[in-house]
Amino acid sequence: MKLSISLLVSTLCVLLVACQTNAPVKSASVEQLVRRDYVSTVDKETHQYFVYLPRGYADQPNKKWPVMMFLHGNGERGNGRDELDYVISHGPVYEAWIQKKDLPFIIISPQLPMFGMEKVSYIANRTRAQIPQRLADSVPARDPFFGTQGPLQAAPVVTQEDMKSVPPLLPVGWDYVEQDLLGMLDSVQQNYRTDASRLYLTGLSYGGFGTWFMASKHPDMFAAIIPVVGWGHPDLMAPIASHQVPVWAFAGGRDTAVNKKFFYPGLAKLEELGDKEVRFTVEEDMAHDTWKRVYARDDIYQWLLAHTKK
Repeated sequence: MKLSISLLVSTLCVLLVACQTNAPVKSASVEQLVRRDYVSTVDKETHQYFVYLPRGYADQPNKKWPVMMFLHGNGERGNGRDELDYVISHGPVYEAWIQKKDLPFIIISPQLPMFGMEKVSYIANRTRAQIPQRLADSVPARDPFFGTQGPLQAAPVVTQEDMKSVPPLLPVGWDYVEQDLLGMLDSVQQNYRTDASRLYLTGLSYGGFGTWFMASKHPDMFAAIIPVVGWGHPDLMAPIASHQVPVWAFAGGRDTAVNKKFFYPGLAKLEELGDKEVRFTVEEDMAHDTWKRVYARDDIYQWLLAHTKK
């Protein structure tokens, strides 16, 4: 009788394990791209910005997620309403939403107003057909890189003295909407499950310049920054160095829009002032669209996640 009971218990255990093994595995919740309203401090009108919620966000109510703010380039400016989709064209949101790269960040993606730039050719001639579309069951082909010509060349020497004739930030840019950006960061941290010790900042081209500006003005906020094809002026470096903000900057070796030679004085100043983690990568074979290669790689996101604000 004891043997029969033991055999029955063993059989039930085997059946239970088999049922558990064959049970369907619940997949993680899908990523989301949310539009959020805000009232701009510049024109007092309502605009929108994107918030990307990563895969699995809805399934983990106790998890706090790192936050990345991305500042786009000059060509993606717009009214923050029906033109907001242009900011998806490049950068982390393009990688996460269009190319479906699994990036474990909440990503804030605002849009810089025109501020009189409407007639610049690459803005005036753009069309909505250029905005990448998320596909249901696949990902679209990536755009080809810009053509590059000529031999690789060393960067001419530009001293910190030379930089005295160069303004710290080009006009009508991200500095105009500084308070709006701070409001977005505050709103996202209040309304989503965020990790305040892992707030990161990155941007490309004009957004790279904006990254340096925001990091200099608010160095206590960011655990690490990645400015891409946008150099930082030496005058902006003291607050970044004093707060020991880790920096990884990228330039294009064949970039004729933002020459790599202008990166060196600011980065040298940053090291001179004692910032202990300064990386500088020059993609020598690339033109201004170096950002396409940078944001498609994995190591920059791993590098960001390795840094926590003390």
